[in-house]
Amino acid sequence: MKKRFNVTGTCIPEKHYMADTSQKISEIVDLIEKDCYFTINCARQYGKTTTLMLLWKHLKNQYIVISMSFEGMGSEAFQTEDVFVRRFCTRVAGGLRRAGYKDRLKELWEISSAHDTLQKENLDTLRERIVTFCEQSDREVLLFIDEVDKSADNQMFLNFLGILRELYLERAMGTITFKSVILAGVYDIKNIKLKLRPEEEKKYNSPWNIATDFLVDLRFDCAEISSMLSDYQKDQGIAFDVDEAAAEIYAYTGGYPFLVSLICLWLDERIPTELAVWSKEGIRLAVREILKSSNTLFEDVVKNIENHAGFRKLTEAILLEGRQIPYKLSNPEINLGVTFGIIGQSDGICRISNVIFETYIYDHLIAGKLLEGTVSPPPRDWFLTETGELDMDKVLEKFQEFIKAEYRNRDRTFLERQGRLLLLAFLKPIINGTGHYVVEPETRDSTRMDVVIFYAKNEYILELKIWHGKKRLLDGIRQLASYMESRSQRCGWLLLFCFQDEYEKTGLDDIPKIQEVHGKRIFTIAVR
Repeated sequence: MKKRFNVTGTCIPEKHYMADTSQKISEIVDLIEKDCYFTINCARQYGKTTTLMLLWKHLKNQYIVISMSFEGMGSEAFQTEDVFVRRFCTRVAGGLRRAGYKDRLKELWEISSAHDTLQKENLDTLRERIVTFCEQSDREVLLFIDEVDKSADNQMFLNFLGILRELYLERAMGTITFKSVILAGVYDIKNIKLKLRPEEEKKYNSPWNIATDFLVDLRFDCAEISSMLSDYQKDQGIAFDVDEAAAEIYAYTGGYPFLVSLICLWLDERIPTELAVWSKEGIRLAVREILKSSNTLFEDVVKNIENHAGFRKLTEAILLEGRQIPYKLSNPEINLGVTFGIIGQSDGICRISNVIFETYIYDHLIAGKLLEGTVSPPPRDWFLTETGELDMDKVLEKFQEFIKAEYRNRDRTFLERQGRLLLLAFLKPIINGTGHYVVEPETRDSTRMDVVIFYAKNEYILELKIWHGKKRLLDGIRQLASYMESRSQRCGWLLLFCFQDEYEKTGLDDIPKIQEVHGKRIFTIAVR
């Protein structure tokens, strides 16, 4: 069977191209061998289920591994102890059967249906089954539970965690129980919010304080992406620079496993083969097409922004205002963003976790502006040269005219906060379909932001900067020239937002529209 890149469900080594995550697996095995109980909590489609599968394969001959999922259990499974214990035991028995266990140990978990017996099950009977099973097993026992947060917002689940905690502590007195327990889900069970009754405020309340911190980063690094591409290259017999492709994919995805595989899937199956698919140009084309499409992960990103006003405010502060917000997980909005995989950090400052998410969020905000009807650029043909290239000089001149005509009466605070979004909303319809843009995260702050526009086969570097005097501007021009050099570009564009009072604009009229800086052509225009 031909292998392919997988973006749905568990990855299977025999069927799918997979990154070599053996180092991560070794780090997790080390926690297991130290008898740790812990939670693997990270965003959706981050590889949790695949990681549990790889652990099961790695450990099944050394330990008895009970692996199950709470997905599909349903809320009714957590209404009474009797129903919960029966459902739990049924899943344990099924997992052991699928793993090939057919002896009497499996029978300890087999319970007659409620209709066939008057005996009610409870957490005490479950506790005794766990102890008996572990005592009679010829190997130590591990318990893996996936999707634990599907039904975690109720008292029964916490009572179950209490049983695991009690047995964990009793190991010091000789009780035989699970050597290690792994709970996998999006939310951190140590901080799960419980709502006992509808009228109660949600409370932090979890007995999972026995858990060891899980510090293994499940994101793919460049070497792991390279390992997947090398496997693909050998199978397909295609010549391309594996490490360069891996670095470019990482630059867009930040190593988010689903996004890495999604780009590879597009390159392998959906980009025309006559192109240099596994080149930087091919990867950028795949990213452009992905950003125009939809998937459940993108839908989650938008849903989380629209459903949480505080989180939306946080993302807009980062993206549109360039605010340097300290990365503090004690802040509920930041913690929420990290849980969803949308917020990351760089040098202790909050960032959107990857370029694809960042651009998708920008596009979502831009769509809102365009639907408002407040931004309506001229047709694309106005901005194309005879050779089909983008005339960025003309784009910025028309944007300048647009701001003067539509926003000249708005206050300074609004324009400084919204100026970047207005520019991107003006630009988006012009390049849409043929090009795309990315915002360089390392240059974004409250006064500066670099946008790299890809149109056809060309690259355009545009810096957005708030005017703070001539000296600060000259520093910015040198920064832009240096950034252009790093991307091997001779031409660059500088857009100044100048919304201060007149006396603060001294020297602005002295700035030449076109100037050469270290052999680079820089076109500068001011919006005021």
